[in-house]
Amino acid sequence: MPKVKSVDLILKYFPDITTNQINQFEALEALYKDWNTKINVVSRKDIDELYLRHVLHSLGIAKVIRFSDNSSILDVGTGGGFPGIPLAILFPECQFHLVDSINKKLKVVNAVADTIGLTNVRTTHSRVEAIDETFDFIVSRAVTAMPEFTKWVKGKIAKKQKNEIRNGILYLKGGDLTEELKQYTTVKAYLLSDYFEEDFFETKKVIYLPLKYK
Repeated sequence: MPKVKSVDLILKYFPDITTNQINQFEALEALYKDWNTKINVVSRKDIDELYLRHVLHSLGIAKVIRFSDNSSILDVGTGGGFPGIPLAILFPECQFHLVDSINKKLKVVNAVADTIGLTNVRTTHSRVEAIDETFDFIVSRAVTAMPEFTKWVKGKIAKKQKNEIRNGILYLKGGDLTEELKQYTTVKAYLLSDYFEEDFFETKKVIYLPLKYK
């Protein structure tokens, strides 16, 4: 299959996005390539497949849930802004809080968000344990094993439900997770290969774990 490098890959799976959203997604490639020459936020081999390996991968979460307007989402260990930035473009009526312990990466996130006019993104340079707020959903891309991750985000889920699925964690991860997830009776794994046909998604999943308030 030939590589689709452009925003066409996003349009293939999200055909209803607005012209403004298309422009925002289109702007990401030049911005990340430029920043990557100064700060290594995306691995060298991945930067040429930014839309496949980072943008569309992040949007896998949007195949599991369409966030209701005014939902609040915490992105833990966002790095260069994934999955937070693509999700913030797709859901402009939701609020995204992107957290990372490496400040220089957040410099890139802030610059990208400002340049493309994202007003629904804020960032904090911190470990997630220090964030004293609650959110409807917590998203992340494989920053650690789920048992460790649930400890980090304990007490950060909002009580009020606004969405079609219960508040909780939406975690992008690949490989065999049987052992890692065996203690969770309510966990659900969504295979991204059910939504996206590219080989890259063969072993990739969205892990959904509903969490109780406090």
